[in-house]
Amino acid sequence: MNKARESVRRTLLTPIAVGLMLPLGVAAYSGCKKDEPPPPLPSAAPANTPSAPLVLEVEDAGEDVVDADADAKKVGTGTGRSMEACCAALAQNAASAPPPTNMYMMQAAAACNAAVAGGKDNASVMSAVSGALKGAGMPGACR
Repeated sequence: MNKARESVRRTLLTPIAVGLMLPLGVAAYSGCKKDEPPPPLPSAAPANTPSAPLVLEVEDAGEDVVDADADAKKVGTGTGRSMEACCAALAQNAASAPPPTNMYMMQAAAACNAAVAGGKDNASVMSAVSGALKGAGMPGACR
């Protein structure tokens, strides 16, 4: 009787085992696909062009009221209110400039204020400001 049971088991289990192994074999065989070739590389990289230097302008706050003594000082000695406006414009632009430029503008404003307070003429003040700016844009009030 044992042999009868074993033959029944083999008769029933063999098709089930083959039925389970067949999908695994098909999946393993069809899973090996050839690799596709990589896409072609671009022929040339775009050239990086340097951006133009940042030039900040002074915002117009309206007309300034200047007394007659200040006008006489501006015209007579070549120092005074015009360079003070330049120093103020530098300080104002430094507040809104990006990090490396704002430090240069703050230094230029300090140099400008020191030169104006020392009674330097416009050319001396402008050379001090230009040296401190290190390539940053000069405000319109300084031109």
